[in-house]
Amino acid sequence: MSDNSSRRRFLAGAAAVAAAPAVASLAGPAAAAQASGRPAGNGAPARTATTLTSRRRLGNLKVSSIGLGCQTMPGALYGPVSSRADMVKIIRTAVDQGVTFFDTAEAYGPFESERIVGDALRKVRDDVVIASKFGWNIDPDTGEQLPGLNSRPAHIKRAVDGMLKRLRTDHIDLLYQHRVDPAVPIEYVAGAIKDLIRAGKVRHWGLSEPGPQTVRRAHAVQPLTAIQNEYNLLWRGPEQQILSLCEELGIGFVCWAPLSYGFTTGTINPYTRFTEGDFRAWVPRHSAENMAANMAVVQLLSQWAVRKGATPGQLSLAWLQAQKPWIVPIPSATRTAHLLENIGTEEFAFTADELREFTTALDAIPIRGERLPAPVLALSGVEAPLP
Repeated sequence: MSDNSSRRRFLAGAAAVAAAPAVASLAGPAAAAQASGRPAGNGAPARTATTLTSRRRLGNLKVSSIGLGCQTMPGALYGPVSSRADMVKIIRTAVDQGVTFFDTAEAYGPFESERIVGDALRKVRDDVVIASKFGWNIDPDTGEQLPGLNSRPAHIKRAVDGMLKRLRTDHIDLLYQHRVDPAVPIEYVAGAIKDLIRAGKVRHWGLSEPGPQTVRRAHAVQPLTAIQNEYNLLWRGPEQQILSLCEELGIGFVCWAPLSYGFTTGTINPYTRFTEGDFRAWVPRHSAENMAANMAVVQLLSQWAVRKGATPGQLSLAWLQAQKPWIVPIPSATRTAHLLENIGTEEFAFTADELREFTTALDAIPIRGERLPAPVLALSGVEAPLP
């Protein structure tokens, strides 16, 4: 592959990531094995799939306690998916099993993830919450990914009109700025969102990976409903400032990559070789050396999985939920078995003593490798310019 081709694939993946069947039993490891076609072992009986009934609040927006991230469904982020029709079925299965919160963005595809979500949810639109994002410099007509970011108010409004058509709806429940634009004051962005809310096209808004002062300034113009940042067992950066800021201001928090791109489920390891076009191959944390060092987290999860009768992925999500009642993880899924396993997290919780014990053990594990490639990481924590 040529250097130019490699760079194009990288930039497309960067935009997408920055930009997160039969019903079988997934309440525990044995059932998860059955759903994936593996022998359950130990004679464990199958159980029916969990229906997600618990709800959480992001600000004053009520959503299911686990959402579904739809960024991988176009097949351009983690490699090809089985089919577009299967992705639509997965979203519909999520609805049937109690998921009400679906996350997408114009950058995912670009545009294709929104189209999939729109097709899947059109018949249940009033029963679900759809989140999408603007902010990359994407041509609203062609979907061409142009250099840099673009949060100019006129561009935001054009982008939202395109989103509404692709999502087959007249409003977006939660609209995020995908990344803070270093060329546009956040007050101008918030003003554009206020206009869209008045017009009925948007109901709530949020920021993704913002700097803390930008959060305060945005919230002062148009109150924020949610912040969406990476947060997982390998990356706990939001604990430094953002979570306390959300608590102070009454803003909810949405975790993208809550399963560390699949690492904390045990599905990738130092021997994994990513397919061509898989964004994870560009992530420094996924070098063989760094993954080998970070396997201590997976070992800890595996020990607790036996203890709790859960899967490592379920424990990863349960730990995030245990941090605050207004935290909602949005794991992605392109296989029904993975979706149902994630929903099965509802069956498990840490007691206060267990949470302290697990977190103490986690604190003792040094994590190796940056969470994103340097050009993408540079877009996180940015403070918008002053007006």
